[in-house]
Formats: sequence, C-alpha cells, structure tokens
Amino acid sequence: MSGPTMPEPDAGVIARRGEIVAALRTMLAEESVIDSPVSLKPYESDGLTAYHQLPLVVVLPETVEEVSTVLKYCQANGVKVVPRGAGTSLSGGALPLADAVLMSMMKFNRVLDIDFDNRCAVVQPGVTNLGITKAVEHAGFYYAPDPSSQIACSIGGNVAENSGGVHCLKYGLTTNNVLGVEMVLMTGEVVRLGGKHLDAEGYDLLGLVIGSEGLLGVVTEVTVRILKSPETARALLVGFNSSEAAGKTVAEVIAAGIIPGGMEMMDRPAILAAEDFVKVGYPLDAEALLIVELDGPPVEVDILIEEVEAIARSNGATTLKVSGSDAERMAFWAGRKAAFPAVGRISPDYYCMDGTIPRKALPQVLTGMKELSEHYELECANVFHAGDGNLHPLILYDANNPGELERAENFGADILRLCVKVGGVLTGEHGVGVEKRDLMPEMFDEVDLAHQMRVKCAFDDGQLLNPGKVFPKLHRCAELGRMHIHRGEIPFADLPRF
Repeated sequence: MSGPTMPEPDAGVIARRGEIVAALRTMLAEESVIDSPVSLKPYESDGLTAYHQLPLVVVLPETVEEVSTVLKYCQANGVKVVPRGAGTSLSGGALPLADAVLMSMMKFNRVLDIDFDNRCAVVQPGVTNLGITKAVEHAGFYYAPDPSSQIACSIGGNVAENSGGVHCLKYGLTTNNVLGVEMVLMTGEVVRLGGKHLDAEGYDLLGLVIGSEGLLGVVTEVTVRILKSPETARALLVGFNSSEAAGKTVAEVIAAGIIPGGMEMMDRPAILAAEDFVKVGYPLDAEALLIVELDGPPVEVDILIEEVEAIARSNGATTLKVSGSDAERMAFWAGRKAAFPAVGRISPDYYCMDGTIPRKALPQVLTGMKELSEHYELECANVFHAGDGNLHPLILYDANNPGELERAENFGADILRLCVKVGGVLTGEHGVGVEKRDLMPEMFDEVDLAHQMRVKCAFDDGQLLNPGKVFPKLHRCAELGRMHIHRGEIPFADLPRF
C-alpha cells in the first residue's frame, strides 16, 4: 500500500484468519461475512482512493446484539476492528488494515422514530444524510447538515467525522444537530449518550463521540434534531474578477452581522468544470464565484439580499444574479454540489484537502495556495464553505506519472501548514484519518496529544478500534499513565498523592 505508514500487521492474527472467519460465521448470517479476495475488493479504501488495503475480513451486522457479540469476540482475541459507514470519507478514516475486521454498518438502514412534537428523529447509522430529510419533508421539516455527498454518505459516518455542508454556517455541523447516540464499546457493552432532551448533565461524552472517527466505539443509533423548513430561501450568484475580492466580500458580509443560510465560493477552474458538468449558467469569465443563500421570512430575506448585493458591488462584483424561483435557487447549488465529480472529469486524479481558517485570512491563504501551485507545478481547483472558512482545495494530478502523487501529498501538507500558521486548524469536517495524521504535531504538542490519547484509552485500552488513525505515534495506554520523574524529583511534590 502506498501512502502513510500504518501499524505493522499482527502476523499471529493473519495466521489465524481461517479460525477468525469461522468464528464470525457462528455469530452472523452467512451472507454477512465476506472473506473472498474478489468480494473484499470494494472495501479496500474509502473516498481517499490514493491509499488502499484489503481487510482481513468484512462483517455486516444487522442488530445491536450482533455488533456487541463481534466486538466482544475481537476484544477477547486481540483482533482489531475498523468501523465503516458508506465509505465516502475523504481522509482515510475507514481505510482497512490487513489484520483487522472491517465492520460495515450499512445494514443498519432504518428510520426508527420521527417525533415532530420534539423536533427530532431516531435513525440507524446506515441511513443516508439525505434520507433523513426525505423522511420528514412531507411535514415541512429537514435535517440541516448537508455534505456534498449527502445522497450517499451515512449519518453514522457523519457522526464519526462531524460532517458539515453548505448550510453549516447558520445551522451548525453534525455536533450541533445530534442529540444522542447509542454505541457499542470494544468490550461489547452497549451505552447510550444523550437522547431527545436538549442537554445532559455531567461530562459532554456525546461531544467526545461526535468527530471521534471510530476510535471510541461503534454507533448503532442516532437521535438527530430536525428543523422546520424556512418560509422562503433565495440565493445570489455573484462573479468576481479575483478570488481575493470574493474573499473580502465574505468577510464583510459576516462583519455586517449577516448570517447566510449558506455561503460558498468556487474559483475559475472549479467554475469551468462545474458549468461544463451541470450547465446551470455560471459566469465563465469570472475568476471567482460566490453563492450566497438567505433564508427566513420573505421581508427579512428581501432586505438581506439588498445588503449583500451592496457589499458585493462595493468589492467589484462583475456579475450578480438573484434567484427568482426555488428551482433557480436549486440550480445555483447544483454546480456547487457536483463540483467534486465535475473536477474528476477534467483530471485523472485529484486530492481533496480540508482545512479551516479565520475568515479574515482568506485572501492571504488564497494567494499562498497560488504560490504553492506554481511551486509544485500542479493545478488546484478551490471549492469551499467560505462563510466558516472551511477550505476544500482539489489538487489535480495523474497517479500514472511517477512522483505526482507524492508532489500532491506534499502540496496538500503545505496547504494545511499554512492554515495552521494563520490561526486555523487541520480539518473542518473531513476528519484527520490517515491523511492528516502525521501533521497533528503542527497543531498539537506532545502534552496535547497525550491527553487526547488518554481519552482513547478510557474507551478502548487495548487500542483495537481503528488503530493507525488520527494519532501520529501510538503509545500503550500504560505508558500514558506513568509519571515523569526528572532527576529523582516528581512534579508538584507538595500535592497529595492518591
């Protein structure tokens, strides 16, 4: 496998593969255990296809009891487990391991309860993101987080990566829209965190689980917040002659106290690719394009549109169009939603990054990415959630050309280093996975990482759940519990010890 170094496979576990598969077949239906090389092939990677590895075996449990039984068996026998949703992760979070059971949760695909009175729904983790909205839209409700992969990505995967989408600026990411989860620990114990109530007392364990990338447990049920659809929504399609002018507009809109339902930006390569793909009327002479959606009562939306239009024109907008119908608004978004597959049509391969920066740094970072593009001699198309500074640079390369993947990886790493340098973070919604794992020290020191690892140890002290992800260096949990003694002196010697 190319790419980042993964933990050395346990030869003993691989040697016991036949025994492990046979044991799993006693716990699950025959068709729920996949072990032939041909059948394993579709599971060899997630959306980060640059890295791939066949798993030891794939299991598709259908009940909480089956999940618990499999995890309990793996815990007792020292077998690693990699949880997986729909496999749309772009950070390698569901990358299989040669000595690990890959647990796909896609048979958990039912909507269990819709509670309009309490404005929530209870769903299994294999339900797609868009599937939640489809289940409640007849009553005028929807589920707000809407990643571009929403037609395919699962809500369980959204929980693992804390996914966002074009409407996360106003309505929040997954963590702001999930009220509770049921999950199974590596020991097989079933726990429930949160529920239909808005807040729980004590430690925010639910907050720990959302975005934990499958390192703490396997989610088997999710309670999500559903919202009433806004009275009206209209969108502006605004072209600029530079990305810097578009970025300045974004900053000024937010500074004016306007919180759009969505505010997305695309640069020229992305505009051309998207328009060629969906043909919705994007301005082909623009260097940058903003899509700004305002929602709420009609009178409020009318006023906000005027304010955003004034800001855009003051920054030199070259084209400006306001949607006149809901169909036209959806057409504006169609290109943005299809930007990733659209770019895939113009390049043999692309590497999708995910970093988040302060909005005021947007012009500086865009300029920096142009310089990096020239340095690495690779094109880059930019598509991102401009309102909250979540960048999605798409680095174009050809894996068939020797050295291009490595250049793309280095280009991406430098983009993320730039994000951290200007006060941003390594990820906004794609997660760390293996893609950003070795960049974690750019943002966290050893003490920070050790504290994060202690949380992992509290849930999974054998480090059997999704190992090799997120943390650049694995420590045994016992090591993290040791006290550092320097020159025979313990720190804070005056404090009582228990």
